[in-house]
Amino acid sequence: MTVADWAEGDPLEVAPRLLGAVLTHGGVSVRLTEVEAYAGPADPGSHAYRGQTDRNRVMFGPPGHLYVYFVYGMHHCANLVTGPDGDPGAVLLRAGEVVAGLDLARERRRGSSDRDLARGPARLCRALGIDLADNGARPALERGEPVATISSGPRVGLRHAADRPWRFWVTDDRTVSTYRPAAPRRAVRR
Repeated sequence: MTVADWAEGDPLEVAPRLLGAVLTHGGVSVRLTEVEAYAGPADPGSHAYRGQTDRNRVMFGPPGHLYVYFVYGMHHCANLVTGPDGDPGAVLLRAGEVVAGLDLARERRRGSSDRDLARGPARLCRALGIDLADNGARPALERGEPVATISSGPRVGLRHAADRPWRFWVTDDRTVSTYRPAAPRRAVRR
């Protein structure tokens, strides 16, 4: 069974299914403990909300590929496209536990505790060595052990559709990132 076979579908159904799966890239393996669903044109929080662009083109392709983007001029984040082809649903890979390649992950994330190596979407990409060169790639993703209890709540840091409980995580897992709502925009004084 390929990644596309079990990752295709509505992102709200695929997201909790990804918890416990093991993603391997760049000599490191991470067991996913937190994800967020994004429902394309029906979701103001999605990069695909306003239609296809050069940046988000991968989201409109077939399922089972990584959509990698650069944010804040310093971080990479990765989503798994859930498809089907032409329907830009995706799941942001938010956090995980390093289960193989620990020394390499520590080298990439110098100064971080083992708990924090892949705790947050940018840290997860750094630990795995994922960057823009991986945009459109098929990840090495295997189903893991079933997760006993899954929690859900609002997505992190969004200004639009932030109240949708489309973030899913392994309940009480120590590698799940801290919830932070979006910071309100401040008026610029002149």
